Amino acid sequence: MTTLKSKLQEDLTAAIREHDELRSSTLRLTLAAITKEEVAGKQKRELSDDEVQKVITREAKKRREAAEAFAQGGRAESAEREKAEGEVLAAYLPKQLSDEELNTIVAQAVEEAKAAGAEGPRAMGAVMKIVNPKVAGLAEGGRVAAVVKRLLAG
Repeated sequence: MTTLKSKLQEDLTAAIREHDELRSSTLRLTLAAITKEEVAGKQKRELSDDEVQKVITREAKKRREAAEAFAQGGRAESAEREKAEGEVLAAYLPKQLSDEELNTIVAQAVEEAKAAGAEGPRAMGAVMKIVNPKVAGLAEGGRVAAVVKRLLAG
């Protein structure tokens, strides 16, 4: 069993013992998503820690989007619950890059792309190819794309 998945299961057991309903339900849903991913396809397989982390990232993103949708729909209590679940999941993810760090990485990638001959807004794809491996798991794709667009336009 992967170490991240076993940590999630240990934390779930601890949350159940402590009667922490928010943590236990969030971890149950996440472990269910991991299991679903493991049995998807032609045969059951064990996910690596990186794959488990991708599942957790996807689950955290779902919580963020749901919180925004609830907030826009005037359901503040549900939005707060989703935000709290997202914070529980964030503890299992690597620390996200700050805006300054992300700007620096993207600026370097823009320079590399320009050196390779890519210019203007059409260089977006070339820049994203350079940036994505560097920031994988450390910054959300939408955030990265916004910074790339801003720096290419500027």
